[in-house]
Amino acid sequence: MHGAWADGSSWDKVAAKLQHDGYRVVTPPNLLSGVANDAASLRAYLDTITGPVVLVGHSYGGMVITNAALGDKQVKALVYVDAYIPDQHDTVYSLTSAVPGSVFAAEASTVFDQVAIPGGDPHYPNLYVKPSVFGKAFADKSIPAKDVAVLAARQRPLAYSALVEEAGPPAWRTIPSWSVIGKQDAVIPAAQQIAMSKRAKAHTVEINAPHLSMVTDAGAVTNQIEAAAKATN
Repeated sequence: MHGAWADGSSWDKVAAKLQHDGYRVVTPPNLLSGVANDAASLRAYLDTITGPVVLVGHSYGGMVITNAALGDKQVKALVYVDAYIPDQHDTVYSLTSAVPGSVFAAEASTVFDQVAIPGGDPHYPNLYVKPSVFGKAFADKSIPAKDVAVLAARQRPLAYSALVEEAGPPAWRTIPSWSVIGKQDAVIPAAQQIAMSKRAKAHTVEINAPHLSMVTDAGAVTNQIEAAAKATN
């Protein structure tokens, strides 16, 4: 499950490696409409799959998988990649600002361009990351500037409500978890990722990577996903 302002292509490198190793991989779209609705959409997708599932989420996708997997006996492991690992009542905003260091722990108007949702509440628009902020948030020098510009240009909007909607009971209380922490992450500071991982009792690996670690270090991310698959048979 990809994160905000992205699509399934963010998993291309990891998906190719997993497929090479014999795993079936699907990267369904994240609606980016709000935690409960996005989780319900993912749960409906999971209901079409037979067999054991390792459910992986990047960034905001962590909020989604934590809610979608609750009570789903097919989901054997959760893997969080530079991701939010919420407890009940947590929000993206509360977790983002829990420790200093996030580019997004700022007044929304300074980091997001806002676009009204037709027929929607004007106080809850769609959000796009400002081009001047996008690179600082998601990438480092390991991703060429021209590639970052393309990612910024094709970003999908996140509904403002997704930032403030509370998470439900977390699936990680009953499903074993793994995490990959990018130590150079400017969206979810590494210290916050470590705290959330400890709370979820996740098997954790820290790597020198920005927020898009599945792009810059697909091998390490793949290894952690496969470790979860093997540990849960």
